[in-house]
Amino acid sequence: MIADLRRRTRWWGFGVYALVSLVHVASIAFGFEAIEYPTKLALMPTLAVAAAWSLISIRDMTAATLLFMALAFSLLGDGAAHFFPSGGSELPAMLACFGVAHLIYMLIFVRRVRVRRVPPWAIAYALWWGVMLAVLWPHLGALAIAVAVYGLVLGGTATLATRGGTVTAVGGAVFLLSDTLLAFRLFLPDVVTADATGPWIMLAYTLGQGLLAYGIARHVGRTDG
Repeated sequence: MIADLRRRTRWWGFGVYALVSLVHVASIAFGFEAIEYPTKLALMPTLAVAAAWSLISIRDMTAATLLFMALAFSLLGDGAAHFFPSGGSELPAMLACFGVAHLIYMLIFVRRVRVRRVPPWAIAYALWWGVMLAVLWPHLGALAIAVAVYGLVLGGTATLATRGGTVTAVGGAVFLLSDTLLAFRLFLPDVVTADATGPWIMLAYTLGQGLLAYGIARHVGRTDG
């Protein structure tokens, strides 16, 4: 009976994650500041629980463990101001945490989730990196190298996510869109304002993370054993 219940509710956790994501995005869009940060910190734990429930019966936990590590570092990135209080900018800690998360995602797609080869059109991500650096470099200051490296791993995740099939490919692309909008907001605030991009950044971010986790969990669950 328990096994049957798990099969029937295997993917329900991702629906809960979608609901938490919508509440968070709405809190930004409508200015509900009291719940904005708590719902942001709830995103990755909710997604981790969803992934854990969907993978609870698999025997090979390598990919699952890597996925949970990526989500854990993403949580640290989401809450960088809380977890790494320095009195200054939270951006360096956020870049470091998400950089590690992206490296783990890349490892998953190199070693564990390989449905197809990287398609030729993925060269667009290399072009994206070059254009972004050309546009932002004069405004990056001391963070120039860190942002350039972070852009490489972000583009790397988007590129390698194409190996996992359509779901993860879309997830990687939308994640990249989120960080692209964030970069413009942070470094070109006179051109791209927080009011105009805030909800869209987090909508793309939550969708990207959700699709990556769902796509990985679905593949691991299908191929296990």
